[in-house]
Amino acid sequence: MSKLLLNLRHVADDEIQDVTALLDQAGIAHYRTDPSPWGISWGGIWIRDNEDHPRAKALMAGYQQTRGERVRAERQAALRDGSAETFATLARRRPLFVVAVLLGMVAAAALVLLPFMLLRG
Repeated sequence: MSKLLLNLRHVADDEIQDVTALLDQAGIAHYRTDPSPWGISWGGIWIRDNEDHPRAKALMAGYQQTRGERVRAERQAALRDGSAETFATLARRRPLFVVAVLLGMVAAAALVLLPFMLLRG
């Protein structure tokens, strides 16, 4: 029976390729399911043989550790050289978008808090 190794929700394409290449190199049989058209399932990478699942999880843990360190280093480098997107750069580049999102957040908070304010007063 197959076991899920990686849910593909919010997983970058390069990470999917890296994981499948890692599994291929290790000789672990796997397959990929695609996301559903209605967004109910996001797809996944499945291990065909239950006996390979612990080894695949160990490989995945090592890969995620390495990838996490690399991505954090890339982010720090981008922050140092000023190419990383921050709130300030987003506000300068798309001020109307930022204002609209902030107003939406205030409106949502007001709708949530309105019943409590009405009960109190």
